Amino acid sequence: MNCTLFAREPERLFGDLALLTLIDRIPLSTLIVAALTLGLAPFVPEPHIWEKLKMLASGTLTRPIDVFDLLFHGLPWVLLLAKLARIATTSKHES
Repeated sequence: MNCTLFAREPERLFGDLALLTLIDRIPLSTLIVAALTLGLAPFVPEPHIWEKLKMLASGTLTRPIDVFDLLFHGLPWVLLLAKLARIATTSKHES
C-alpha cells in the first residue's frame, strides 16, 4: 500500500463513505466522553474493558457475549486512538 496515496486520497481506498472522513467528523470531545463513560462502564467492581482484556490475555475469552462486550466497550477507545493518530498525522503534514 502506498502511504502517500493513503494520506492524500482516503476516499479512493475506502469507497464513498470514507472511514477517515468519518473519523474527522466526530468531535474529539465526543470520543473522550464516550471512552470515559461507555468505554469504562460499569465502573464497579471493575470496568468491563479491563475484565475482558484480562480474559483475552489469559485465554478465557471464549463466550460470544464476552467477545461482544470486548468489542462494544473497546470501540470508543479504538475510535479515540484513531482520532488522535489522525490529528497527529494531519498536523505533521500541515506544518
